[in-house]
Amino acid sequence: MRQVITPKRLRLAVLASGRGSNFLAIHAASEKGQLDADLCLLLSDQAAAPALDRARQLGIKAVHIDPRTYTNRDDYETEVVRHLQAENIDMVVLAGYMRLVGRVMLGAFPDRVLNIHPALLPSFAGLHAQRQAVDYGVKYSGCTVHFVDQGMDTGPIIKQAVVPVEDDDSEDSLAQRILVQEHQLYWQVLQLLAEGRVYIEGRKVHII
Repeated sequence: MRQVITPKRLRLAVLASGRGSNFLAIHAASEKGQLDADLCLLLSDQAAAPALDRARQLGIKAVHIDPRTYTNRDDYETEVVRHLQAENIDMVVLAGYMRLVGRVMLGAFPDRVLNIHPALLPSFAGLHAQRQAVDYGVKYSGCTVHFVDQGMDTGPIIKQAVVPVEDDDSEDSLAQRILVQEHQLYWQVLQLLAEGRVYIEGRKVHII
């Protein structure tokens, strides 16, 4: 069993492709003193991502890197990693980042890349998780914070929150209720990491 990170105030980078609501929730927790972390960088693969503007409004460095200008994922991730390392980032936080992370970033930040998924993994991995849950007829869904590996939503699970699925739920209504839990769960997991309480043993994550 190994400790992911020793106790410290974390330097965070958020990777986002869209609006950045989880980014804002993490920032708010930091500002309130609930989270021992500083948001040092917001990086997006989408030039029009609202998250970039929101970061700039908060005085956080915001960078767009267009993957289409690189010949392959390794070259793109090499540039991403260069920006992350320049800011001495401790943890990389994926928040609506719509790209699979590859070996370059994972090699540079082993056990230091997190993701949040709007379902109770391993159920309903991939896109449209809320729609999958409603269509399947499950009674409970939720969200999962996990370490990232090279698979799609397959990394070790750190913590989950459960959300009941109502009989009249649509994809959108369920997504909104899950998002409320995401906005709490993500920063709470980051605080556990900042306190040095997260350990990994194989696929199992222990909170000490």
